Amino acid sequence: MARLADYFVVVGYDLEKRGGCEGQGRILQRFPEKDWEDSPFPQGVELFCQPSGWQLVPDQLPPSFFVAVLTDINSDRHYCACFTFWEGLDNPQLQKAEASEADEADEVLSVVQPAKIFAPKSLVLVSQLDHTEVFRNCLGLIYTVHVDGLSAPLETVVGNLLTCVIPIAGGSQRTITLGAGDRQVIQTPINESLPVSGSSVAQLFRQLGIANVLCLFCAALTEHKILFLSSSYQRLTDACRALLAIMFPLKYSFTYIPILPGKLLEVLSTPTPFIIGVNSFFRSETQELLDVIIADLDGGTVTIPECVHISLLPEPLLQQTQTALSMVLDPELEVADHAFPPQSTQPSALKIQDKEIRAVFLWLFARLFQGYRWCLHIIRIHPEPVIRFHKAAFLGQRALSEDDFLTKVLDGMAFAGFVSERGPPYRATDLFDDLVANQVERIRQEEACPHKVMNHAKEVAEQLFKNENPYPAVAMHKIQRPSENSQNNAQNRAPFPMLDDVAVQLFIDHAAAKLKTAPPAVKPELKSMVPSGPPLGELFLAYIVDRNGNVMANSARRLEVVRNCITYIFENKMLEAKKLMPAVLRALKGRAARVCLTQELNQHVLQNRAVLDDQQFDYIVRMMNCTLQDCSHMDEHGIAAALLPLVTAFCRKLGAGVTQFAYSCVQEHMVWTNMQFWEAMFYSDVQNHIRHLYLETEDGGQEIGALELASEQSRLWPTLSKEMQMERVQKEESTVFSQAIHYANRMSYLLLPLDTSKNRLLRSSGLGDVESVSNSYVTNSIAGSMAESYDTESGFEDAESSDVANSVVRFINRFVDKVCNESGVTNEHLKALHAMIPGMDESPRLPRPKLLRPTLLPGEELVMEGMRVHLIPDGREEATGLMGGPPLLPAEGAIFLTTYRLIFKGTPTDPLGKRNFGCSSVDCPVLSLTAVSSCTFLRITKHLHKLRYPQHVQGTFAFTVGQSGKMVVEHKTKDKNQSLKTLSKNLVKSAKRTIGRQYVTRKKYSPPTWENRSSFQSELDEDEISVSEEVDQSSLTLSSTIRSSDRQTMSNVVERACCRDYQRLGLGTLSNSLTRSKNEPFRISTANRMYTVCRSYPGLLIVPQSIPDSTINRICRCYRQNRFPVVCWRNPRTKAVLLRSAGLHAKGVVGFFKSPNAPTAVPSQADSTSLEQEKYLQAIISSMPSYSENSGRNTLSGFTSTHMNTSGKWGSIRGSGRLSAYNPDVGTRLAGKESPQPNGGPSEAMFLRQQKAYLYIIGDKAQLKGGKQDSFQQWEVVPIEVCDVRQVKNSFKKLMKACVPSSSTSDPNMSFLRCLEESEWMALLHRVLQVSVLVVELLDTGSSVMVSLEDGWDVTTQVVSLVQLLSDPYYRTFDGFRLLVEKEWLSFGHRFSHRGAQTLGSQSSGFTPIFLQFLDCVHQIHLQFPMEFEFSQYYLKFLAYHYVSNRFRTFLLDSDYERIELGVLYEEKGERKNPQVCKSVWDYIDRLNKKTPVFYNYMFSPEDDEVLRPYTFISNLKVWDFYTEETLSEGPSYDWELRGRQERAAEETAEKPDTSGPKSQRHIVWPCYDNLTKVVPDAITKLLQDLQSLEAELGQATDKWKDTWDKIKTTQRTETKLESKPSFSSSLLMSSNLSHQRRSQGVYLQESGVGSSINLALDCEASATSTPVPGRPSTSTLYSQFQSSESENRSFEGILFKRGALLKPWKPRWFVLDKTKHQLRYYESRQDKECKGVIDLAEVESVTAGTPTMGAPKNIDEKAFFDLKTTKRVYNFCAQDSLNAQLWMDSVQSCLSDA
Repeated sequence: MARLADYFVVVGYDLEKRGGCEGQGRILQRFPEKDWEDSPFPQGVELFCQPSGWQLVPDQLPPSFFVAVLTDINSDRHYCACFTFWEGLDNPQLQKAEASEADEADEVLSVVQPAKIFAPKSLVLVSQLDHTEVFRNCLGLIYTVHVDGLSAPLETVVGNLLTCVIPIAGGSQRTITLGAGDRQVIQTPINESLPVSGSSVAQLFRQLGIANVLCLFCAALTEHKILFLSSSYQRLTDACRALLAIMFPLKYSFTYIPILPGKLLEVLSTPTPFIIGVNSFFRSETQELLDVIIADLDGGTVTIPECVHISLLPEPLLQQTQTALSMVLDPELEVADHAFPPQSTQPSALKIQDKEIRAVFLWLFARLFQGYRWCLHIIRIHPEPVIRFHKAAFLGQRALSEDDFLTKVLDGMAFAGFVSERGPPYRATDLFDDLVANQVERIRQEEACPHKVMNHAKEVAEQLFKNENPYPAVAMHKIQRPSENSQNNAQNRAPFPMLDDVAVQLFIDHAAAKLKTAPPAVKPELKSMVPSGPPLGELFLAYIVDRNGNVMANSARRLEVVRNCITYIFENKMLEAKKLMPAVLRALKGRAARVCLTQELNQHVLQNRAVLDDQQFDYIVRMMNCTLQDCSHMDEHGIAAALLPLVTAFCRKLGAGVTQFAYSCVQEHMVWTNMQFWEAMFYSDVQNHIRHLYLETEDGGQEIGALELASEQSRLWPTLSKEMQMERVQKEESTVFSQAIHYANRMSYLLLPLDTSKNRLLRSSGLGDVESVSNSYVTNSIAGSMAESYDTESGFEDAESSDVANSVVRFINRFVDKVCNESGVTNEHLKALHAMIPGMDESPRLPRPKLLRPTLLPGEELVMEGMRVHLIPDGREEATGLMGGPPLLPAEGAIFLTTYRLIFKGTPTDPLGKRNFGCSSVDCPVLSLTAVSSCTFLRITKHLHKLRYPQHVQGTFAFTVGQSGKMVVEHKTKDKNQSLKTLSKNLVKSAKRTIGRQYVTRKKYSPPTWENRSSFQSELDEDEISVSEEVDQSSLTLSSTIRSSDRQTMSNVVERACCRDYQRLGLGTLSNSLTRSKNEPFRISTANRMYTVCRSYPGLLIVPQSIPDSTINRICRCYRQNRFPVVCWRNPRTKAVLLRSAGLHAKGVVGFFKSPNAPTAVPSQADSTSLEQEKYLQAIISSMPSYSENSGRNTLSGFTSTHMNTSGKWGSIRGSGRLSAYNPDVGTRLAGKESPQPNGGPSEAMFLRQQKAYLYIIGDKAQLKGGKQDSFQQWEVVPIEVCDVRQVKNSFKKLMKACVPSSSTSDPNMSFLRCLEESEWMALLHRVLQVSVLVVELLDTGSSVMVSLEDGWDVTTQVVSLVQLLSDPYYRTFDGFRLLVEKEWLSFGHRFSHRGAQTLGSQSSGFTPIFLQFLDCVHQIHLQFPMEFEFSQYYLKFLAYHYVSNRFRTFLLDSDYERIELGVLYEEKGERKNPQVCKSVWDYIDRLNKKTPVFYNYMFSPEDDEVLRPYTFISNLKVWDFYTEETLSEGPSYDWELRGRQERAAEETAEKPDTSGPKSQRHIVWPCYDNLTKVVPDAITKLLQDLQSLEAELGQATDKWKDTWDKIKTTQRTETKLESKPSFSSSLLMSSNLSHQRRSQGVYLQESGVGSSINLALDCEASATSTPVPGRPSTSTLYSQFQSSESENRSFEGILFKRGALLKPWKPRWFVLDKTKHQLRYYESRQDKECKGVIDLAEVESVTAGTPTMGAPKNIDEKAFFDLKTTKRVYNFCAQDSLNAQLWMDSVQSCLSDA
């Protein structure tokens, strides 16, 4: 029996707390006022009465009713029935207005306020029972009594309501009355466990439809978040109730709030699953929820976010369920097509339909869980049953191991509750138990026939209906409703009265007293044995036989083979066994054969032992390994479980007293390392033993199942005496205990390898990923089992516990703890058990160094924990101690694999090295590994390979680093970047379609005429940019032809296509006027705007003004990859242009070069194309001003033919065979009598004579064979031999072997220089630079050049980039170089992904560092012209490192088209970037450059428009130290976040007090170990650093380094102008006036290493001392090595008052003047031994008399003050009197003069 209502509450609007737009509610009265013991009053009732907020309204609203559900801390649900009506009250706004009279006359109320407004009031019933209609009637009655003024007092009605007691279940009916002439009949359900749904389930299906509800059903079972939206609160409650009803027999155990108040909406961001209902009013606030499934009940939609994947029911179950539901909800569908449809096919009434739907879901669960009781392990019967579920066996026998849905359901909390509730074998049963056990056969036979399924469902539905409505012909209710008059007179109604709490309490007390005297109601518990149904095996065997009959015959033959082979082995017929062995191993792939093997082997085991000879043992072990090899780690078919007893039985004698068991040979299988396998095995064995324990006591001993036995024992338990009960509990516990010991031994056998170097348990990855077999909530993966082995501070393995033995012990200990706790073993027994676990070898070990945790970047994650290794020397001698100093290598430590790098952290093994060097750190980005070998690192090879070669470029670190953040950003900025996203989509779509059309159909492209233009345009795509192709091209500009809506979008393309650069060069403008000058020679063409002409080119291209886009479409086909010639740079002086293209197609090689004007009978398409090509080249030539001036014949043909085979400058370019690199006397051979150019080119006079062509085409020699020069053409072809990409790839491999050898060698032929020469890398650089200088010379003399090599994206890109860098000073600045790389490398489609072998697809092509080679060339030029570049050498190294690191997206993908396709081209522009994760290397550099001068070249002082002509001989080239340098202390310094953290860590360790004695300020700098530029910074960096330190010390705001530098430069220039003769330093540092030819004799102020070492977060001391910096000895450190007595060092001493730094007070200090060390030291007091600060006298400029300042000591003579001025600051001192002051000043002055 239970109370119908626990509490009655009246909640009203709180007028006192009304403020702002929303009011509050407060509880006016509550009955009873004291909480019930069994049901405390729920908090927050006032929030749930008005979930949308408490508000006053101008018009009265009709009363409303709904039921909210509150869940308390004990997971008990309280149903809050809320009846709300509206009471009138005078408008408080008007009252306020009347009260304040001042200035009212002028003001008019903006909104006319009503005189009367209405406030909500709620009557609330709180109950633990869910009787919605009864609550509605009761509250309605109370309201009616109030409004109609019925005779019954309200206190009586409320008192009767609170004292009403009804049964919870049992199918009875109870009539109740509240004393107001009313009568209600309450029916209780027959079975308490079945949910009561009314018609809510049918209603839910009507609102959302079958597919949507099934989707929600699966989401709820697989623990997703579900949110219902509706404008009706009651519908929200009904929908949530319906979802829970169809989940029966599973119970939902997560957050359940059918109505969530608006004030608690933050609950929706909880990380746990939930089912929540929210009013549609708050729809907008639910839009940002990224992982919540939203079901809109009013609109009938279910919205599933992209990131949520719902596992659906397995087929054919899903289809069958949908069919059955369709037959219930829409029976007309089946007969809709019948010619004579039956008369009545109406669906059932709503309440019946509700039960039919629920019956279908019960039928579904019966099919899903059929046979589940056969997978229950009963591990204790007494005192309480303990049940565990064997998930692997269930899935295996059901053949559903791969099914995602069922796996998730079995792993979920709901199923764990199901097992604990329905597992016990002796309990009350219900409809589901009957269905899943007794109706299995019927369900199996009927499943294919929907009508039979429907009949079955209707039978179940009848039982469900009867459960809810046991008495259908129920007596009539009699409930008063408010009369119409009372509703109409609402305005004048009195408010709801305050009830007399004493009267109500009397009712409650009276009823309580009555209950005490009443006899207790005894409810008989109908417990029985729960039926199990047919065994799983039989069930599914029947299925298999039904479906494929011949499967048995086939496997029978295989089983025969297995049996025969085993028989031969044991009969010692080895020859026959050997013949059968291959067939047996093949047969063992099948499950039946494996089961057969275990059964056969079992027959040959006698008394747990079977001793074999060597050959027999080998064969048996081979078969066992083959059997285990195909088992999954879950062992769902129980094969490993069956083999487990056998591996400890079969053995062979190896010698006297030495026996080898089979388990030592079958350890290499995943299944043994899975905790769930051991648990399932343990529970299975415990169940068998407990079964035998009770079988012995049974008479007859017939075969009886464990569950049946447990059921019988549970039934008998209450009848046993206490002693008997205790005896049984102890017996069961000892059974579990003995099994735990047995399993601890078994586990140690299979987990401890004979060779402990095979650290398999720790090294295997992904072990135990699956949740625990026993549905406990503790995860039990191997990783978890080693939790104790990690030391909490570092998160790394303890020094003594990282070996296999200890990890196995921990694994076993964890297993024992878990199973014993779940099996109820007492703590005493558990301790005894731990003591018995086999102890491992406890021999003393040398302490191993602790593993050091690497510092990770934001977004970088560890893929693999530390793996102990040694870092050994690689052939370079710097770190081995052979070149002096302590040896750094070998070092002992560990390697860590992250998503970005492979890191080694360790310490030198040499004790001297260990003392001098803290730790070594080597890391290389995963994507810079060129080869991954699988020699010893078997464990990491797989991970490394996956990270180094992801399936797609989106798998690289640059894309995966900010994945979760990116998703949020995309949703939030959806509208902001709409145009960009649309453009990207359309570009890709259109390009795919057009290119498909162009290449598949092979049709000649002809642009549509003007008339058809519009239709063609719409056919392509709405968002395309309409640009005329036929009408006078020159008169149209880009902007004029773009629709205004697309201009914003197009501006991004414009910016990306480097139009800024084109405008700077005057190559094309983007004006709005249509009257553009036709005299401009070039224009920006948009022919490729959709990437249809050439995918690897940018969208906007520079072409001659006179060439229409239609011509471009034709001539592009003559060039490889459609990369036709386009202009990329123009010489501002000579107006010569630089063009780039790919080589021509091999087909009819360069027909137009050979004989373009040959007459033909019919002009073919090829001819017309070659004519158009000729016209194109002619248009380029015509654009040059020099063409119109000169009309003479200009050619270089004489020069080229004469010197074709010389080995001069151009000869070496054209030379064939091996790279001819060394050209001793170029000029004399080439120019005859002329003297050679200093940089290896021909003399000006010879080379640049009058006869020069207007256009030189630099082409591939192999392609241009046989090309003849035509006397009328204005261009000339220069055939050169370029380096193939294969050459670059092989050369770089050899270079790496030379610079970073893999092992030391004594072979003289393998010396560094020899290997360097053999790599031919320098020769390749020479070749590229040589061609570039040639092109620079040609452009500088007024000829245009077209570089037309290979596919136009490798060597071509290198050459045109270098030419622009040499010719145009702009590209030698930060902005210019970035623009150059973006334009020539990124936009013009260098294949970064392909050449960098960044994905699995490009792995075979190998790593070909074309871009790295270009950077190397820039480095060579930088070395020769150090004053011409704004950026430093470190900038180039930084780019080189991140080119291969793939930390940024800049150097990924092969073209702008691909970047658009992936949506990464414009992502930086519209989005607000995450400050933690930079996606572009340029942004990162900009950010860093603002903070530190690391990228800046202090020697930068360019000359105006200087063209650089570097030496290109190999003797002038240097090996880039980027390839050879090492920084073992911290690894590469190109990830600055890591650097900052490492410095902070170093500072923290340095700050720890060292009491060992005085410590030297000296610091040894070790080239291979330290970061040289950091510890020994260059002069300017050091000065900037000191300046920054001083500013911080003085409390001033520090300037940015660039501002400081610019100020210095400005003052320096001013000084230089004033001086008659400029000083060397100023001219060198700033604007140099030295007229030197190469400007390379500048002193290197900055090393080419890592760059500046300014520490951005310097913690400066508050004291005024100057702390010496390591690497720059100060006077004080010179003396620190001498130990002298104290008296010698104290020349003069005494007390002085010293004024502290900024805003600090004056303090007395004991000062000591030390003439020997030339310093003034001060101490806290005379006795103090520790010096507080030092003033270096070398820095003192003057000592002068001072004046007292604020805060100076009182009553002291003014002459006692004196000031000490140093280079850094002024110190204020005060002596005791003027005499003392004079003494001090004289002493200091004498020290200064002595010095």
